[in-house]
Amino acid sequence: MPISPNEGSTGGGTLVTITGTNLSNAGAVKFGSKSATGVTQVSPTQVTAVSPSGAGTVGVTVTTPGGTSNPVPFFYVGAPFESSLSATSGPLGGGNSITVNGNGLSTATSVSFGAVTATPTVISDSQISVTVPAGAAAGTVSVSVTTAGGTNNGLSYTYIDNPTITTIAPNSGPASGGTAVTITGTNFDTTDSVTFGAVHAPFTVVNATTLSVVAPPTTDGAPGPSDVRVTNAAGTALAADGFTYLATPGI
Repeated sequence: MPISPNEGSTGGGTLVTITGTNLSNAGAVKFGSKSATGVTQVSPTQVTAVSPSGAGTVGVTVTTPGGTSNPVPFFYVGAPFESSLSATSGPLGGGNSITVNGNGLSTATSVSFGAVTATPTVISDSQISVTVPAGAAAGTVSVSVTTAGGTNNGLSYTYIDNPTITTIAPNSGPASGGTAVTITGTNFDTTDSVTFGAVHAPFTVVNATTLSVVAPPTTDGAPGPSDVRVTNAAGTALAADGFTYLATPGI
């Protein structure tokens, strides 16, 4: 007499289908010593019922006018616990893979990022991986994991949009570097790097629209135009020839 699913939340409420023989006129379904609710006769070989609360492993039985069936095991599963995410932010377009750490994750069927749901890959009871779906808008959403034991949403994830560069001021300075530059634009609050050409520049995030940067020296000491790039987890903003290195005057 198989039962599907054969596991569910300790809080009860799992709709199970019991298949066997001579199940007509089923009067009761029990999970251990507790009676199930919502018992429905589907056919002479099939009954559905809603599990009561419980813990551990119990035997499920069906009682008809002919007697009580042999017990079939049902496993109660506790709600999952999320302890951490391998990354707490990423591009608005999604597509990056992250790991969810915790316990009770072996029966995970879905991971929700706000209102958007993705299907995870179970690595172990303490770890699952999931490809982050695209977000509806930049910002922070709750992350919930659903298993046979229930749903837990104790963590959050931040969707980041691509940065943009509006102005670079001043937009020129000596090839030896050292010019204090202010870059304005959007989505700068999670900036990972700023480069002039191929050289990384020291920077400070003032706010989401402003960066304070020190222009680095050119690699060869020569003057000329340089591309400026601002990068965050979502992508890179490019200001082609955005800063011009000036030649040192001579007499």
